Amino acid sequence: MEQIIATVRSFDGSLVLAPERGGDFPEITWGDTFFYYSPDGQVPRNVQPYATIITKDYPDDAACDLDPPGRWRVNIHVDRATFQELTGETPRGPGRPRDFAAADTVLPHPVYGGLGWVCVVTPGERTTDTVLRLLRGAHDAARARFARRHEPGATGD
Repeated sequence: MEQIIATVRSFDGSLVLAPERGGDFPEITWGDTFFYYSPDGQVPRNVQPYATIITKDYPDDAACDLDPPGRWRVNIHVDRATFQELTGETPRGPGRPRDFAAADTVLPHPVYGGLGWVCVVTPGERTTDTVLRLLRGAHDAARARFARRHEPGATGD
């Protein structure tokens, strides 16, 4: 996990948000990590992170069985073609049965797969390079969206 966080921190314009116990963020987020493109270092308004690391089951997201020690999941937003290449499915298309608790395997996100999110539970030897490549791509896509929103005459954030 630390290798992934350090790699994303090295990306130009990266903001890595890691809520801690007793901070301003909701308790359920403590210990998790959220990745944004934010060249000013401020949490963007009206923008979702392009990737996250989750260290526990959430009430509406427990299929990956993250509560046992040592288990965590990286979630990454990818484009449609990448999603299909990695999962054999299309976002919003019919999914096939999956073992979402399988470690070191690229899978559609159990809740947000239909929106183009993939995930890996406890990346290891088989998936770490893929995860790092996908994070770079997601960061670059977030940077491009930021640039479009901040072009002269653009509306938005």
